[in-house]
Amino acid sequence: MTAIAPGPGRTRRAALVTAMCALALLTGCSEDPDAGTNGVGKLAPDVIQTKTRAAAASVATVRLAGTVVTSGRTYELDMRLNADGGDGSVTSKGSTFHLLRVGETLYLQADADFWNHADGSDTSAAGTLDGKYVKVPPGDPSYKKFSGFTDKDLLLSGLLTLHGSLSAAGHHEQSGTPTIRIAGDGGSGGTLDVSLKGKPYPLRLERAGGAGTLTFTDWGRSFSVTEPEKGDTVDYGKQLPTS
Repeated sequence: MTAIAPGPGRTRRAALVTAMCALALLTGCSEDPDAGTNGVGKLAPDVIQTKTRAAAASVATVRLAGTVVTSGRTYELDMRLNADGGDGSVTSKGSTFHLLRVGETLYLQADADFWNHADGSDTSAAGTLDGKYVKVPPGDPSYKKFSGFTDKDLLLSGLLTLHGSLSAAGHHEQSGTPTIRIAGDGGSGGTLDVSLKGKPYPLRLERAGGAGTLTFTDWGRSFSVTEPEKGDTVDYGKQLPTS
């Protein structure tokens, strides 16, 4: 049987395919990292920062976890925040305590060891306070210091601003979600990873000057904060023995 030679049309198509494959190899066959995303990655860094702040403000709830360094002291946080308050744990100087704020009422729950080691503490009170939700008086210095960890708007307004000139720092990934990273002063002013899926929520923050790293999850996921049982609460009635 005589073989049939390919026609000129097939030859031209084969040559075109070969040329396209060669071009793909030369260019690295790169794909558009913003294809199929919310498009935020194509925006200017200052616009991205504005949009992620707006996205964070548009929902009532978030969970944040990580470290915050303030006034030379490191706090490890795992907090759920909503419009009514917050609930979660704080670790500092090796001691962990639980914070709960419902409206304007703030509670601190810790074990006897925490109260025994609190600076200036009345150790005789440790047994009474052990495991109880201790109501923090509004005039107590601890109220201002700790209530900020339970206030979504106050906390995020201070966190979600990078310092210095903003620039794009490439495409990354946070827990399986593609992100665009923006940086302040090349990273020395902090970096922020912004979701490229759905709303442009902030997902990871590295604060300027090594002042901590935080991740943000559960944006818009509903939860409630409720007052603890009366039998589990103590109204200390004076300045708390905390440092």
